[in-house]
Amino acid sequence: MTTSDHHRPEIVVGLVATPPDYPAQVVARLTAELADQLAERVDADVRWTVRESWGDVAPRRDGGVEALLDDLVHRRVDARWDVAICLTDLPLHTERVPLVAQMSARRRVAMVSLPALGLRQLRALRVAVPGLVNRLLTDTSEEQVLPVGGAPAELTGQVAAIHRVVGEANAGELGYVASRLIGRVRLLTGMVRANRPGRALLGLSKLLVGAFGTAAFALTTTAIWEMGDALGGLRLTVIMLLGLTALVAWLIVAHDLWEKPDRETPTELARLFNLGTILTLTLAAAVSYLVLFAGTILAAALLIDTSVLKQTLQRPVAFTDYLMLAWIISSLATVGGAIGSGLEDEDTVRAAAYGYHPEPGGWRDEKDA
Repeated sequence: MTTSDHHRPEIVVGLVATPPDYPAQVVARLTAELADQLAERVDADVRWTVRESWGDVAPRRDGGVEALLDDLVHRRVDARWDVAICLTDLPLHTERVPLVAQMSARRRVAMVSLPALGLRQLRALRVAVPGLVNRLLTDTSEEQVLPVGGAPAELTGQVAAIHRVVGEANAGELGYVASRLIGRVRLLTGMVRANRPGRALLGLSKLLVGAFGTAAFALTTTAIWEMGDALGGLRLTVIMLLGLTALVAWLIVAHDLWEKPDRETPTELARLFNLGTILTLTLAAAVSYLVLFAGTILAAALLIDTSVLKQTLQRPVAFTDYLMLAWIISSLATVGGAIGSGLEDEDTVRAAAYGYHPEPGGWRDEKDA
């Protein structure tokens, strides 16, 4: 630290992840670059210090955004931060539209809902977080609070997910909301992104191995060859969809992934959690199916000679016949893999449930470090 740094005023910004799972990874990446962004976009004459943490702010399902902000205030005061920003994977709503961010100048805290940002969350945060910090510092200074259409409206043009601003500008209590239709689509895609379908895909490794075993056995059965030749594209599509549906349904039932409304989880939030779980598992199952399909085509091309297939089908064969054969075998093997999915590790599969958050493991809270 140079001598000039000591003479510059210091502003401490706290970034809190709740729950300490996916949001903690986003906070870690954002913390590494936030000080430079604040110096560039807010004030270069300030010495910015960014602290990252998790733990004290719990995912308060029942209280919504106000409960999060109240918890965040206590964390900010205890840690002696100037302002605090909470990043959460909770899908929040206000006025029946997705809530992207909420700020409270009086409490000097703000919250950003990661799913509402869609797929490109880190890019949006690089704009939204400095903007929220700037707004919090402006509203808590001696300057007059700007009306709606001033500083708050800037985020509506810079962050694609933000459609308009609601709340009491004079009181510094502002909510940044998404559009009703596109915002809901962005929220769902953001939930799948936050739920990390790649983790669910890795969790289905035993299922995929079992499906490959079923497919290898089916390749040696001439009755399957004839069945694939007799069925048309429409029937094969229906069989494929039924197989994927059975797989997703079996995973949800066998591993108790269905979120039930209770005192802590309102009905609307439970519905969103379940939808996020279904979309995540469907994406993971679809990718697994494509891997199985490609592997089955390769195995069929290597094991089944064209003359043998021609003799069985009693007609000339082409590469499309191998595709049809791999199609029906992959669909049948997916159903067999669904039964084998009950042997998957419970914690690995449960990670696909949107409302489930495993222990943080390697994450450490700065306050405890």
